[in-house]
Amino acid sequence: MANLSENNMYDAIVVGSGISGGWAAKELCEKGLKTLILERGRDVPHPAGYTTTNMAPWEFDLRGSLAADEMKDYYIQGKCYAFNASTKHFFVNDREHPYETPEDKPFNWIRGYHVGGRSLTWHRQCYRLSDLDFNANIKDGHGVDWPIRYKDIEPWYDYVEEFAGITGMEEHLPQLPDSKFLPAMPLNCVEQHVRRAIKKNWDNRTLTKGRAAHLTVAHKGRGPCQYRNLCHSGCPFAGYFSSNSATLPAAYATGNLTLRPWSIAHSVIYDESLNKATGVRIVDAQTKDILEFKAKLIFLCASTLGSTSILLNSRSQRFPQGLGGNNDALGHYLMDHAFESGANGDMEGFGDKIDHGFIPNGIYIPRFRNVDEVHPDFLRGYGMQGNSWKNGWSRGLWSKGFGKEFKKALTDADGWHFGMGGWGEHLPRHENHIKLNYDRLDQWGMPILTISCTHGDNEQTMRKDMMVTAAEMLEAAGAKNIRTYMNPDAVPGHCIHEMGTARMGRDPKTSVLNRWNQVWDAPNVLVTDGASMASSACQNPSLTYMALTARAVDHAVAELKKRNL
Repeated sequence: MANLSENNMYDAIVVGSGISGGWAAKELCEKGLKTLILERGRDVPHPAGYTTTNMAPWEFDLRGSLAADEMKDYYIQGKCYAFNASTKHFFVNDREHPYETPEDKPFNWIRGYHVGGRSLTWHRQCYRLSDLDFNANIKDGHGVDWPIRYKDIEPWYDYVEEFAGITGMEEHLPQLPDSKFLPAMPLNCVEQHVRRAIKKNWDNRTLTKGRAAHLTVAHKGRGPCQYRNLCHSGCPFAGYFSSNSATLPAAYATGNLTLRPWSIAHSVIYDESLNKATGVRIVDAQTKDILEFKAKLIFLCASTLGSTSILLNSRSQRFPQGLGGNNDALGHYLMDHAFESGANGDMEGFGDKIDHGFIPNGIYIPRFRNVDEVHPDFLRGYGMQGNSWKNGWSRGLWSKGFGKEFKKALTDADGWHFGMGGWGEHLPRHENHIKLNYDRLDQWGMPILTISCTHGDNEQTMRKDMMVTAAEMLEAAGAKNIRTYMNPDAVPGHCIHEMGTARMGRDPKTSVLNRWNQVWDAPNVLVTDGASMASSACQNPSLTYMALTARAVDHAVAELKKRNL
């Protein structure tokens, strides 16, 4: 239960309760700090808050789809793979939470304003970055040099993985370090076949099972997965990692956590006489009152665009462009993975094979471009995700026939398919940015966010290569009727991996944060979500946010004890 005490003095404040915020709260509380979480939306207690998790598709009107009139409120959120009638309460109403983009630069900002945030609806893919990624900026000159290397974050990957529970297969690839794995979900018959075909034809390509924060065995009092594939409604078994089922319960267990929902972070309070931040100013989402909370440490974990918006809105005489805005980095270098390009095909010869259950995970092919050899057409690289599936009984809706033989044909037909697509690195570019529009305010008096971001020539060239390589791997595996695709409407934001805008770096003249995720101009303010990323790599980034957060808390608390903050 949320503690709504209006005590306004704490040791630490965490803004946001998603993946990064949950980890910050857990680590701070376990280190003995009285910690306040400020969450702009409602509470979602585990598991009682998962109100649709035990509902079958036929228990919803329109079998889970939404009527056209209702979709008008979700014209952006409705584009998310996880959005339907069973999950809509975990997504914002787009009419109530507007933002702006230039007409020629659309951006799909997928959001959930509630306790747990997108940790309830994420796809749970977890991959480490390597020194191929941490060295990329300095090597090719795009972006600033990361202030850390793999050795700096490796023990923190170990630490968060052991708590979260990551399933996967060891592959011993330098570009994708192995995690501390729980048993992997199995590759099905077609995935095993494609894995063998790829290994036979390419020395530098490997198909492995997706590495996921999804439990195959009971772990830390959670799970295991029941293979219902209803994950995005919230899992009462805690079969996957979320703030609600994992980090927040651990924080509550210390007795040091206070949660205040319905608290929209307005700005960080900076005391110029003390030369440091002293708290966070909020707008109560229900009463619209302005309140202030004080703390020695402040962690901004409100998501990439949320955290940077707070910094931009933290204007003062000392920081007229926002806290951390004394250079031109704050708000700039926005990134999101380029994807929705690949191929799929029909896999013959597996008609007698049947899968049981619903495995909520697919396959992963780690980056193979620009690893050992330089590609002549583009920088960096991409990983590939995909899965195989067999035709279900629902294909009978458009098939001719009836009776016993018809039903048998629906069961026995050789109807396996395999598809894969790329997730490509987005180069950091200054022109991809966000800013606040103070001429247009939302219903809480907050300036509307303006987002301007595109994929550049490098990303588009890379997407073409994704399509070609996906098709050639399917052909090598014997697929028939191979169909390639490259979605022209795959705009930034749609991958839901937005990063940058308050990047880490080595120099306060070109970055917002130091190597410990501290704001250069206010070291007791730390940003540990996607805003801190100096480059996007091509891997799903959430595992890196977890590791950066745990590492930053450890450093900040040590500095606090030394009275350096």
